Amino acid sequence: MPAELRLNAFTMNTVGHLAPGLWTHPRDRSRDHGRLAHWAALARTLERGLFDAIFLADVMGVYDVLGGGPDAALRNAVQLPIHDPLQLIPAMALVTRHLGFGVTGSVSYEHPYPFARRISTLDHLTEGRLAWNVVTSYLDSGARAVGLPRLAGHDDRYDYAEDYLDVCYKLWEGSWDDDAVVADPAAAIFADPGRVRPVRHQGPHFTVDGIHLSEPSPQRTPVIFQAGASSRGRRFAGRHAEAVFVSAPTAAIVKGYVDAIRADAVAAGRRADDVQIYSMHTVILGDSDAEAARKHADYRRHVRSEGALALLSGWTGLDLGRYRPDQPLRHVKTNAGQSAVEAFSSADPARQWTIAELAEWTSIGARGPVTVGSPATVADALEEWAQATGVDGFNLGAVVIPETFEDAATLLVPELQRRGRFKTGYRPGTLRDKLFGAGPRLPDRHPAIGAGASVRAAAG
Repeated sequence: MPAELRLNAFTMNTVGHLAPGLWTHPRDRSRDHGRLAHWAALARTLERGLFDAIFLADVMGVYDVLGGGPDAALRNAVQLPIHDPLQLIPAMALVTRHLGFGVTGSVSYEHPYPFARRISTLDHLTEGRLAWNVVTSYLDSGARAVGLPRLAGHDDRYDYAEDYLDVCYKLWEGSWDDDAVVADPAAAIFADPGRVRPVRHQGPHFTVDGIHLSEPSPQRTPVIFQAGASSRGRRFAGRHAEAVFVSAPTAAIVKGYVDAIRADAVAAGRRADDVQIYSMHTVILGDSDAEAARKHADYRRHVRSEGALALLSGWTGLDLGRYRPDQPLRHVKTNAGQSAVEAFSSADPARQWTIAELAEWTSIGARGPVTVGSPATVADALEEWAQATGVDGFNLGAVVIPETFEDAATLLVPELQRRGRFKTGYRPGTLRDKLFGAGPRLPDRHPAIGAGASVRAAAG
């Protein structure tokens, strides 16, 4: 029997996430992104549709590569303005019981000690429904904004992330024993000092000497997401990630990513199925193919090619405004997102992209495919994509918010359920329970467990 497909909603606390210009559509409500009621309503919709999680993207810096400045990003609301995603989660958790929350957090600009506390706090407040999408940042503007001369080298950023995660793992897994909180009113003892120990870490980038400020949360370590698809990013994912988000325009590229990530997981001493892989996909649904096509045509009247090029220029580190529209994109190694350059240049020898084609493709759906049609047509496409690539599910991007997600919950999910390809109810427990069915904590073969054990061993 075919495996169930998994769905996350992919969005951002901003006006223009992945469809530049669609904020002008009369039914779009992304300008309400600063209102908690907007996010609470979206969370309810996603839980009604049995989505595994809402995956909240984030970025530090502005898209200022196109034209050498931020004007295109400002004109087109290209992920600017953008608000903090972490602060949305308690409001959405309050109105849901099962929906997971995947939140993007960069390791590049904040010490892991306070960050680990915020993540533990959210795992407590959501009762174990938190995932962290670990990113290393790719915009040079973000580095300059915090006083650094430039963005660190691509592979160096992953070396930095290794040390960052080692600190977080030690704090989450090693500082407090499960039974450290005794909460004994008669003895007037809340926590047993003998069951709590400081983390003393001396790494290549971070030094820590302190007790984790939060008692163990339901999952201790949140579910670890990762979205890097470069060769270094895939090795990092193979070692750390429980779920990986990949995005590319063709199934051939995605299959290459999937195979490499699973092989890297095995090479790191884990199992291939320790990692679930989600592919980016945008769906435009209608009751019929004709209705969906009309909706797609209506959406395209609002796209902004300049905004699409601003996005892609930021991802690749290449000012695409310097190219002729009919000029093909050649592979150039940059210090930004290497997988973005590869996906549209060298990763699939059967496909060559001109700048005009890139602008059209990226204007709706960004780096992933777009499927337009009835629930049956879209379900066919998702099943075929999963079969061809080996992915476990999809991060569904939005075109018009909340309409895209409402259509997915109302039209697509019932069709997938009729085919036996989608769950009809949530599993009990934490997000890790729901995804893997093996309890709230990480398995022993994950490096976080060894990091926690090293803290206990050092304390004697």
